[in-house]
Amino acid sequence: MGRLFGTDGVRGLANGDLTVELALGLSQAAARVLTSGRHADELRAQGKRPTAIVARDPRISGQFLTAAVSAGLASSGIDVLDAGVIPTPAAAFLVGDINADFGVMISASHNPAPDNGIKFFSFGGTKLPDEVEDRIELALEGEKLAPTGAGVGRIRRFADAEDRYLLHLLGTLDVSLEGLHVVIDCAHGAAAGISPQVFADAGARVTVIGSDPDGLNINDGVGSTHLGPLQAAVVAHGADLGIAHDGDADRCLAVDAQGRVIDGDQIMAILALSLKNRGQLTDDTLVVTVMSNLGLKRAMAEHGVRLIETKVGDRYVLEALAEHRLALGGEQSGHIIFSEHATTGDGILTGLQLAAEMARTGRTLAELADVMTVFPQVLINVRGVDRTALDGHAVVAAAVAAEEAALGDSGRVLLRASGTEPMVRVMVEAADQATAEAVAARLADVVREQLAV
Repeated sequence: MGRLFGTDGVRGLANGDLTVELALGLSQAAARVLTSGRHADELRAQGKRPTAIVARDPRISGQFLTAAVSAGLASSGIDVLDAGVIPTPAAAFLVGDINADFGVMISASHNPAPDNGIKFFSFGGTKLPDEVEDRIELALEGEKLAPTGAGVGRIRRFADAEDRYLLHLLGTLDVSLEGLHVVIDCAHGAAAGISPQVFADAGARVTVIGSDPDGLNINDGVGSTHLGPLQAAVVAHGADLGIAHDGDADRCLAVDAQGRVIDGDQIMAILALSLKNRGQLTDDTLVVTVMSNLGLKRAMAEHGVRLIETKVGDRYVLEALAEHRLALGGEQSGHIIFSEHATTGDGILTGLQLAAEMARTGRTLAELADVMTVFPQVLINVRGVDRTALDGHAVVAAAVAAEEAALGDSGRVLLRASGTEPMVRVMVEAADQATAEAVAARLADVVREQLAV
């Protein structure tokens, strides 16, 4: 059996891969592992029970998975605060806000409705490192906590969860958004109940799409993975900008007034320079992943901002931010992390800060985004190959070196093995689309020939 946890929790087809039994077992295992620290020990010494926050996005399978997770926790002597449907970053924030021992978010993020996932947040609202996830996997087969009588946990509604998060978001702003017209695409997801409200409370004029979740339509043709409806709505309404979330609202992509997409790299460029100009970009450093566009790297170098690169996954960005005590980092996909205000990617917070920079400077989003030139980027997923043979393969390495030499400073190549599938990702950036496509195709052929299974 392979590793159960992926790059962002345990995810799969609800009631297929992700069953009631697995959800129950995971919550019981997590209860043992995540309440073995000093805080939980002190509670128990006082005759109190540890507390966990449980939340979900609106997909229909979240209902039975929430029931299973809550049952597993309560049966392990954990008091459960059920926060209902809220964004993933809201769940993370609330864990730290009320000093809960840990949190559980039931969501498959940008995946289609039939999928679901379970991710855990430790004390303080941070994501779990790999070694803690491994301990939870091991604990699945071990003895469970099984208190009786008064020792079992209680399950209660977290009545003011949304209000606490909304007030937190508003507290991050130092300017009013009055005068800005924003179109918000909630992806029929967890943002629907909060994002439009917080933008309106901040002073913006708000038009909303993708805000009618029915449990089955999450991410369906809308949101950060389907930007067409948002682009059309921004142009049709003459709005200043559009904000697109994914199903659990930990991502933010944007659209300018002309309907052009502003991706996560461009958003990071804007926000990094905003923080730098206000003396708030710690060590003038931005954390990005290896997938960030070459244009971002060049723009930051021109403006005196140093980059730290990590593996793909916002958890690795978070680790680098914590290790170096930095203020800002993120991914091209729109996971942007403000370490002063959040312990994970927060799409609503990112959208607010982007709009705030427009209000602060009086510049359009297109003008702000001009800080970087986006290099054409081509990604080819080469399937059915031995991904484990990529590292150190002489022929593949030689082909990559030859293409990199030909590109020089005008492009770059990145080959990356999938963490879960028999697949190698070939990414090429170049000064023009045709060159990027040609180089990527040649390298994909080499990978296919050399690593065939």
